[in-house]
Amino acid sequence: MTSLKTIKKRISSVKNTQQITKAMKMVSAAKLRKAQQAVLDTRPYANKMSAVIANLVNKVEVAHPLLKKRPRERALILLVTGDRGLCGGFNVNISKAVERFCRSNPEEFKQIDIAIIGRKGNEYLKRRNVNIVNVYENLTEDVNYQTAALLGEELSAAYTEERYDVIYMYYNAFRSVIAQDITRVQLLPVTMPEGEDEGSADPGYIFEPNPKEVLCQLLAKNVEVQIFRALLESRASEQGARMTSMDSATKNATEMIAKLTLQYNRARQAAITTELVEIISGAEAIK
Repeated sequence: MTSLKTIKKRISSVKNTQQITKAMKMVSAAKLRKAQQAVLDTRPYANKMSAVIANLVNKVEVAHPLLKKRPRERALILLVTGDRGLCGGFNVNISKAVERFCRSNPEEFKQIDIAIIGRKGNEYLKRRNVNIVNVYENLTEDVNYQTAALLGEELSAAYTEERYDVIYMYYNAFRSVIAQDITRVQLLPVTMPEGEDEGSADPGYIFEPNPKEVLCQLLAKNVEVQIFRALLESRASEQGARMTSMDSATKNATEMIAKLTLQYNRARQAAITTELVEIISGAEAIK
């Protein structure tokens, strides 16, 4: 039987763990509120930019390099993960989705490269026999537009220089505290959003100085905005996943403490009973 001292140490250890998980849950909850608001503020801007680009593409004929479509032979995947763990399956699930994509497209693409944002995605995929070309760390904790702009410029240059024929981006879209959607978008070549076509109603935009110049400016800007949105969505999703995970860990610790306490009380009762029996037996032997 486990000794009373050992059970007591286990109870103390679980209580310490419970305090840590409870504190991490509170920190994630505070960060989530700010991250969620940033996502809600960014979504309308990103969606409207896509709608404006779709409207311009239907009106203006422009041979822009970011619109040029080529035979798909070389693909680049930008994977957005986190730098820290303790957030359930947040990092593993999206990394597995990218791995499945690489395994399921051996004939369509002759080359699939992966650029990873976040340490955890790299830790998972570097042992999976995939071609990782870049790893960017410490970008999701403090998201800013300048970082997204630099990434957008780098990816746009890679596409216009014809190093890749298509560029995808995988990230966790924030839906709620307990739910995140694994999302894949095609960054380049720029495509029209779903539901937009030439028959869509004309919203009556007025473009200055002219639609063609505005379109050329928006195409490069759109890549940066979509990356910025993905970083914000991923950060909010990570905090929600960590908050949920730490909440579950705290509840599990509470249940474990209750079971260990019951085990401790039973062991203590058995020890007391054994001592009483020994005392009584000794007294009877003396008589």
